[in-house]
Amino acid sequence: MAGHSKFKNIMYRKGAQDKKRSALFSKLSREITVAAKAGLPDPDMNARLRSAIVAARAQSMPNDNIRRAIEKAAGNEMDNFEEVRYEGFGPGGVALIIETLTDNRNRTATNVRTAVSKNGGNLGASGAVSHGFDRRGLINYPAKAGDPDTVFEAALEAGAEDVSSSEDGHEIWTAVDSLHEVAKALEAKLGEPEGVKLAWRPQTQVTLTSVEDAQQLLKLIDALDDDDDVQTVWGNYDVPDAVMEQVG
Repeated sequence: MAGHSKFKNIMYRKGAQDKKRSALFSKLSREITVAAKAGLPDPDMNARLRSAIVAARAQSMPNDNIRRAIEKAAGNEMDNFEEVRYEGFGPGGVALIIETLTDNRNRTATNVRTAVSKNGGNLGASGAVSHGFDRRGLINYPAKAGDPDTVFEAALEAGAEDVSSSEDGHEIWTAVDSLHEVAKALEAKLGEPEGVKLAWRPQTQVTLTSVEDAQQLLKLIDALDDDDDVQTVWGNYDVPDAVMEQVG
């Protein structure tokens, strides 16, 4: 699932994810089930579940899949998943935070470490890079939701902290505690968002000017995305358009 970067830099990954839709649905289903298990199965009473459903709908996940994922939480066949976070560095000194949902820590740790080390990176201890990120709420809207001024005004009135708009969409940042309150207020004005989640926002960006580093970083992120246990990869990278064009 998409990590943080400017929108122009994640189009490549969105295209790759379209080709792996069944795997993506599996990850979305897992998050829905875990969210429903952790709280009430009613999205109106469970903010995490509502966010998971919004993310699933944004990827055109069928309603039947969403319903089955919620119902699974009430059954006894559900695996006991736990959230585990890994931190480290990728090509070009990019800082990465890798969030997973796993029922086997040893398997996940081995797979994540292998994917990172084989693609020019290395894992560090807990806290190795997260000090360079801020924990924030993130709400995503497509460009068609409104022009930058309209979205900015709506976000300001809703209590958001910051807004970043581009031709590809809008990123609306909030305090962690006010994420779902802001999302609900925005939904009344802009419609349903593409995503509502807790995010890691980098305090500084690493600009990759090397085509080789950019290629290897995208390969690393794809390798992590291919792992069923990996839910989200966050990074402090920025790849200029000229470099992305050479990456292809």
